[in-house]
Amino acid sequence: MSAPTYIGYDFKLSPLQPATEILIAELGYAGFESFVENDEGVTAYIQKDEWNAFILEEVNVLSSKEFVITYEFNEIEQTNWNAEWEKSFKPIVVDDLVTVRAPFHEKSNTKYDIVIEPKMSFGTGHHETTHMMIQHILKNDFKGKSVLDMGCGTGVLAILAEKVGANQLDAIDIDNWCYINSLENIERNSCEHISVYEGDVSILVDQKYDVIIANINRNILLNDIPAYADHLNQNGALYLSGFYKNDLELIIQKCEVSNLTFQDKILRNEWVAVKFNN
Repeated sequence: MSAPTYIGYDFKLSPLQPATEILIAELGYAGFESFVENDEGVTAYIQKDEWNAFILEEVNVLSSKEFVITYEFNEIEQTNWNAEWEKSFKPIVVDDLVTVRAPFHEKSNTKYDIVIEPKMSFGTGHHETTHMMIQHILKNDFKGKSVLDMGCGTGVLAILAEKVGANQLDAIDIDNWCYINSLENIERNSCEHISVYEGDVSILVDQKYDVIIANINRNILLNDIPAYADHLNQNGALYLSGFYKNDLELIIQKCEVSNLTFQDKILRNEWVAVKFNN
């Protein structure tokens, strides 16, 4: 099978932050697979078969008056993706307790050392939403809990949940690359209690969980919150992120309809991560 052809977008941003973080997240939701940051902005890649002329229409940050963003794009030759992300992937440390690093970085001295080879998957901890979800996991009790990581990306949140004591975990992602990458990272971190599935919320049948984590995007969350509520055990906890703080009221309203009560939130730049209980 021949290697896929990619379209590369070269974005220039001013100021760089938080515009770069927001842009990468929105491009990921639009179907872009890999990102390389540079001194002027970011280069983003999408398979030509997944591309269309209207691909950027729902990338809202491009029309924001807070930032100046220009771009150009062209078809590119097959790229060595591992070499590309290795150029820019640096370890991150969350609350001096968790380090998320690549296999080629030295082992950290933090309590939880997580090794992630993200390739094209979303979820290295660098983005605000993943960072905040890590903080939620750290500040809440996961010992002995059953956990669902919906939209698992690299599997980093499920991996951390096991490390802090969860003992029965399912990780689900609709993207085949994320499914494969999560399997690799779970093995890489010697996790023993995580099962990975390819699909969306519709593959859940009668499973029940003490905790559900969903770091996806606003529209999917709004659609799937009733299903999350149905699959929570009594006195369960639901953690949601992947949306802006301006969307928080919409999320709260949707959760309240499903008898979920707002408990806590973490803010980071324009993003928010929230906790609900049933």
